[in-house]
Amino acid sequence: MKIGLYFGSFNPIHTGHLIIANYVAYNSDLDKVWLVVSPQNPLKPAGSLLNEHNRFHLVELAIKDEPKLRASNIEFSLPRPSFTIDTLTYLTEKFPTQEFTIIMGSDSFQNITRWRNYQQIIKNYPIYVYLRPGHEVTETHGAKVEIMKAPMLDISSTDIRKWIQEGKSIRYLVPDNVVAYIAENNYYK
Repeated sequence: MKIGLYFGSFNPIHTGHLIIANYVAYNSDLDKVWLVVSPQNPLKPAGSLLNEHNRFHLVELAIKDEPKLRASNIEFSLPRPSFTIDTLTYLTEKFPTQEFTIIMGSDSFQNITRWRNYQQIIKNYPIYVYLRPGHEVTETHGAKVEIMKAPMLDISSTDIRKWIQEGKSIRYLVPDNVVAYIAENNYYK
């Protein structure tokens, strides 16, 4: 089975994330896409993060009726901060019959040489790169790269958190059940 790993803080998950995950799931040779909720991104400040279990639950709510998508909390039990190579090594050992692929935006791919043990990542794992405007892929660094032209929405979790704090509606930016759950639990206030 081929599994695509789409890593993110998902703070909160929004329609832009879901479109990418669903597009890659149905327009590639992958059997499933796992949305891997990162407890802490080594390249992002931790202060603005909602608790990882709450973020994981929001991802589960958002994708509950989609058979090709799955929420993964695999990084919660790994050392922090989470480095992609450590997660990949762990998953490859734990699920030796699965084949793992990384899904990332072209903006992140441009920074891959800053990632811990990136040479090991590009040698052992294919990377499906979805194009982001203004971030063309001109150098593959020897990675097995598949370019995906997923529909892009210019939505950011940062903006969503700001609008929640300002009391503005986030309807249509995140799935309705996620909007309701965020409101019920006073997240991001």
